[in-house]
Amino acid sequence: MRKVELASTQNNEPNPQALGSATSQQERAGVSLVTGAVGKPSKHESAVQHVSGSARYVDDLIEPANGLYAAVIRSPIAKGTLSKLDLSAVKASPGVVTVMTIDEVPGHKDIGPVFPGDPLMTSTEVKFFGQVLAVVAASTEMQARRAAQKAVIEFDPSAAGYNQPLLDPRKAVAKNSLVRPSHYMTLGDVDAAFAQSAQVLEAKQHVGGQEHFYLEGQVSLAMPTEEGGMLVYTSSQHPSEVQKLVAEVLDIPLNRVTVDMRRMGGGFGGKESQAAQWACLAALLADKTGRAVKLRLPRQDDMIMTGKRHPFANQYRIGIDAEGLIQAADIEVIGDCGNSPDLSDAIVDRAMFHADNAYFLPNARIAGHRALTNTVSHTAYRGFGGPQGMMIIERAMDDIARAVGKDPLDVRKLNLYGTDSVNPERSMTPYHQQVEFNYLPEIIEQLEDSSDYRARRTAIREYNKTSPILKKGLALTPIKFGISFTLQHLNQAGALIHIYTDGSIQVNHGGTEMGQGLHTKVGQIVAQTLGVKLESIQVTATRTDKVPNTSPTAASSGTDLNGKAAQNAALTLKQRLVEFLVAEKSTAENPLTAESIVMEDGMVSWGSSDDSNEPETMTFAELVQAAYVGRISLSSTGYYRTPKIWYDRDQAKGRPFFYFALGAAVSEVLVDTLTGEYKVTRVDILHDVGRSINPAIDRGQIEGGFIQGMGWLTTEELVWHEDGRLLSNNPATYKIPAIGDTPPVFNVELYEHANDEATVYNSKAVGEPPFMLAISVWSALRDAVSSLSDYTISPDLDAPATPERVLKAVMDVQRQLAETSLNQEAEL
Repeated sequence: MRKVELASTQNNEPNPQALGSATSQQERAGVSLVTGAVGKPSKHESAVQHVSGSARYVDDLIEPANGLYAAVIRSPIAKGTLSKLDLSAVKASPGVVTVMTIDEVPGHKDIGPVFPGDPLMTSTEVKFFGQVLAVVAASTEMQARRAAQKAVIEFDPSAAGYNQPLLDPRKAVAKNSLVRPSHYMTLGDVDAAFAQSAQVLEAKQHVGGQEHFYLEGQVSLAMPTEEGGMLVYTSSQHPSEVQKLVAEVLDIPLNRVTVDMRRMGGGFGGKESQAAQWACLAALLADKTGRAVKLRLPRQDDMIMTGKRHPFANQYRIGIDAEGLIQAADIEVIGDCGNSPDLSDAIVDRAMFHADNAYFLPNARIAGHRALTNTVSHTAYRGFGGPQGMMIIERAMDDIARAVGKDPLDVRKLNLYGTDSVNPERSMTPYHQQVEFNYLPEIIEQLEDSSDYRARRTAIREYNKTSPILKKGLALTPIKFGISFTLQHLNQAGALIHIYTDGSIQVNHGGTEMGQGLHTKVGQIVAQTLGVKLESIQVTATRTDKVPNTSPTAASSGTDLNGKAAQNAALTLKQRLVEFLVAEKSTAENPLTAESIVMEDGMVSWGSSDDSNEPETMTFAELVQAAYVGRISLSSTGYYRTPKIWYDRDQAKGRPFFYFALGAAVSEVLVDTLTGEYKVTRVDILHDVGRSINPAIDRGQIEGGFIQGMGWLTTEELVWHEDGRLLSNNPATYKIPAIGDTPPVFNVELYEHANDEATVYNSKAVGEPPFMLAISVWSALRDAVSSLSDYTISPDLDAPATPERVLKAVMDVQRQLAETSLNQEAEL
């Protein structure tokens, strides 16, 4: 049995009673927990509700009497100056109660999450197709939508740039059209290293964006409360930001706004900042009418009016030695930010932070630009820019391999960061953070062996020699993904725990549940810490009146931050209970020590300090009841802030990440070179989760993240008309992966090595990192196309690698081969 865990002070956590590690030195070294809730594949806390259809989302809530429904009036062009906005027909439409424009907003009119530039509505300049011009509330949803269609909207055709949107990020940078200033990172002497390189390679790359395609669209329900307050139910990853913006828009104190968020039907970053606009609009209408207002975007409007993953235009110039070892790297990443800053500054930063991925660049110069274009403002998406940054260096690895005649895996292994014991000097990133505890060489070796990479590589080469039409490709790619918000102050969390007199426990924390299992893991952490059964834990809806000033659930930090805060609150309560028990049961003849108390599986046992007597026992509920009678507080808050992290932006140096999540994937594809069509036939994954809190949920995150990443790089294509309209604006024109796209052989294993940093139960984040494992699919497609040249040509293949793009890459390689053959004949 495990001894009771008592709170202890850590220098990064200010509350002495709520602090401390919940793991022993043995557990940190990787010894599995013998008993308790942590480490078990417990089912998702809402699994039954999900599969039975009884899980309540915002649109399922019972609506108040006399409630209204809202619809937005949006711009029909992407760039222009409004000359007329006639809403008289809208106001006269059946069922309409009120219409609002930006001029009627009592408080702030700009809701930019970090920097200004995101007006709630516009009455002058239109910067993207679908921008909100006004909002209407009616008695039914259909009446509101029909009324919104009756607005008369006219633009000044003589205004500069009328209906001529800027859509190319490279052109935007050339025109100095930026949402934020560019940023640069430098390591070593880049120019001198290029001069000494045996060979210099260059390439450009376009990486497409991605629609979030959450199952539950953007939706909010706002209800007026007493004294001019507002209760908002919203599908948001950042309830505290919604609270702040609603208060600012209504011009009331934050304490009069409460935001409630029980669950989302998916978010993926699309509800981190961009859920706020719809909540604010609903709240404005509710405040004006004194009635509850629901605003739910139809799917097509949602796709048109909300931001996507940033498309990126990347390029590299890399110097190598004769073996393919990188000597110098000059990398540029351009994020297509759309029309406003939103979160783009931090997203492009993270792309820069991950432009090295798993590879040591001894002399590096990395530039990041934030292009302003006339599309919807692009926003957070799983990986937050990291995947787009990794793509350029992974392209370089394949290109280097073709240039020096090696297997791409050997080039990747040659350029990996060093470990603590092997080549430790090869551990400095371009942003001057040391890569510590690097297990990637071990992970890659283990996966290389378990996936039979070498044997399959040989077999594929032989297959491709005798198969003129169908070509196979194989690739193993690693990931090194930094865990922490790059905006330092977001790396904090709070929690609130109540223990009731029957021994049941209610937990509230600042994280939001969007299907990823965060509430389940937090429940397991609290159950483990207090030594009770998971069934006794109830994790309640995220609410701003329970845990204030919360950070968004993003950056893979949900469990790291909120789990640790909940653990600290639980440790405070445990310490109170233990101290009470010691005071109650100790005698002069038989003193009781905290170390002799064991709490597990809902039971409490204790004995003398020398264990000479048989232990006494009572249930956890009995202890709680006794503590209540003894006037012991059974409620506590917990707080946690991530230690060690910092970044000096002026110097482009620091430690932006607490630790790195690691992993690797092997993907095999089969390509039809006549059509460009292909199949992913097998995938093998080995991913680093630290010591898993819930292996079943972690596996689900790895599988889901990989498939979503595969969709981004293969089938999910955003198509913009030259006039700025999004053409891929519904499920018929935008293809996410279906069950038939899942590889028939899909092997996923967890690399369980306790996190060397003091995270909650020494686990590691698992939400975003697996997404980037899908880069192996894109590399495998390039490998298959390259086989046409006997792996001497490294094909251009932008993402998403649709069949059309794959066919173009095939034709390009065939053309280069034909030109080479003609040149050789001419020389003869």
